[in-house]
Order: sequence, then structure tokens, then C-alpha cells
Amino acid sequence: MPSRAFSEALGTAFLLAAVVGSGIMAEKLAGGNVAIALLANAVATGAALVVLITMFGAISGAHFNPAVSLVATMDGELSPPKFAIYVVAQIVGAIAGVLLAHAMFDLPIVQVSNTVRTGAGQWISEVVATFGLVLSILLTVRHRPDFVAVVVGLYITSAYWFTASTSFANPAVTVARTLTNTFAGIAPGDAAPFIAAQIAGAVLGLAAARVLRR
Repeated sequence: MPSRAFSEALGTAFLLAAVVGSGIMAEKLAGGNVAIALLANAVATGAALVVLITMFGAISGAHFNPAVSLVATMDGELSPPKFAIYVVAQIVGAIAGVLLAHAMFDLPIVQVSNTVRTGAGQWISEVVATFGLVLSILLTVRHRPDFVAVVVGLYITSAYWFTASTSFANPAVTVARTLTNTFAGIAPGDAAPFIAAQIAGAVLGLAAARVLRR
């Protein structure tokens, strides 16, 4: 477990450094064009996921996401104590990645986001985003396990654009993004509904996968 927990923490840290760091860089270079900034943010995040899942997949499964770990636990792949360790590692890693991104761009290390992300459309988007993520992972693992990294990277890149919430789809990411008042941030008061929607989407994704895997 120590190497698996470290893998989850380190991988999630790099993921958040990519999400937040690319958002900061994109906002600086896009000249106020939000579409270009979002495109850069999405591509950087998707590319990072492909690399990180390929690197760490054989060590810990490269979840980097409590929703994915929850599904693995419900599917019998993780015990509840290991699930708890994974979640703690993911959240700690995610926060570390945000702080690292701030440090790289000479910003205040500790921040609190004031970006409002709320409303039915945002919450439905998070259900859809997480449902699709979990379903794509579970079905790809079954039929093309060597292709999971690419599928996840492509799915998240796409979901940045087809969901109103820009596809957080990850409770650890949501918690960590409350701590950055940059392009990728979310106000702390808006995080709880996002996380609830993500958990609901994950459970629905597992249910759909179980039906399809029959």
C-alpha cells in the first residue's frame, strides 16, 4: 500500500498541476479569449491524463479520483480500508498540485476561489461527466485494457467542451480547485453539490456498466 498510496498522491498532484497550471498559462496568453484558454486547458489536461495513467496504472490503477476508487470498491477491487487510503492520498496530492502550480507561476501559494459554479445545469453536467468517465473506464478495461489511458484522456478533453461545468468529474479535483482563484477555480460553497453529483454519476456509471457487461 505505501507505493500505491504514493502513486495516487503523486499522480493526482501532477494532474492538478496540469489543470491549474495550464489554466494560468492559457489565461495569460489567450488575450482575453476564453474559448482559446479553455481549449488549451482541455488539451493540456487530456494529454497529462494519458501520460499519468500510462506511468502509474500498473502501480495503483491510476485512479487519481475518489469517484473511480469508490466504483472500484463497489466492484470488489478495493477493500474499504484501502479505499480510505486512496481517497486521502488523492486529496492530499490534489491540494499539493494546486500549491505547486501557484509556486511555478509566482502567485500567492494559498488562495480561495471566488468563481461561482452553481445551478441545475452545472450539477447535471457533473453527473453526466462522471457517468461517462466511469462507463468509459469500466468498458475499456474489459475490452481494451491497454487503451484506457488514451480513452480517459480523450474523454476528458471532449467533456471539457460538451458539459456546462467543464467536466470536473472528480471529488479530489473539486476540493483542490476551491483553493485556486485562477481560471480553474470553484468557490468553496459550490463544491459540495458538485461532489454529490459526481458520486451520483459514478454510481450510475457502474450500474450501466454492470448491465452492459452481462
